[in-house]
This record gives sequence, C-alpha cells and structure tokens, in this order.
Amino acid sequence: MTLPAQGPLQLLAQPSYEAGEPEYVYVALANGEWHGSHLYPKTPEDSAHALAIVADAAQDTVAERLWQAWPLCVEHDLGMHTRDVEGLLSWWCAGRRSEGGQGHICAAVGALDSF
Repeated sequence: MTLPAQGPLQLLAQPSYEAGEPEYVYVALANGEWHGSHLYPKTPEDSAHALAIVADAAQDTVAERLWQAWPLCVEHDLGMHTRDVEGLLSWWCAGRRSEGGQGHICAAVGALDSF
C-alpha cells in the first residue's frame, strides 16, 4: 500500500570505505537506489528516535529518487510528517477536517499498511 508500484522500502548495507569501520546503512527503494546520508551506527537508545530517523531517511529517498511526497494522506492527498503523539511515533497530516481543527494523525509509523 505504501509504494505499490515500487515494492517495499529496504535497509541496504554498503561496506565502509575505511577498514575496521561498520557498514553504511541506507534506506533504499526496492531496486536498491537510495538518496542522502547513511544511518549512523550509533543509534539512539530511544527506539522512537531511531524510528524517526529511519522514517525521515525513507522520505528523503522517496522524494529524491521518485520526485514525489511520501507517505500521502488518503483523505487530503498531502505529504505527511512524523510526530510524537503520547509516546507513539505517528504520521501526521496538516489537512483540515470538516469538524474543524488543523491536522490529524493518520497512522502509527510502521502501520501505514493497516490504514
């Protein structure tokens, strides 16, 4: 559901240019293309922060390789951004709903396929 024409995003490890250093890990499209900086080997101890870093890297890769916003809110057709909502990292849309208010949560990060 998230990128049906492309296949699932993946984590792609590339060897380091320096001996004894850990691999570089990128968020890549199903075909192996990626964009942007690698994920740093010293992952934050806070799992929500680590998930946010991976989600941001996924958005960068999709935007730069496919030239499209991702993920999109199905209600507003707007690109979404991550937001911490009561300790749960979620995809947030800035679109207004008929009952008023600005923005709404669409799904937890990692749960777009159930949205």
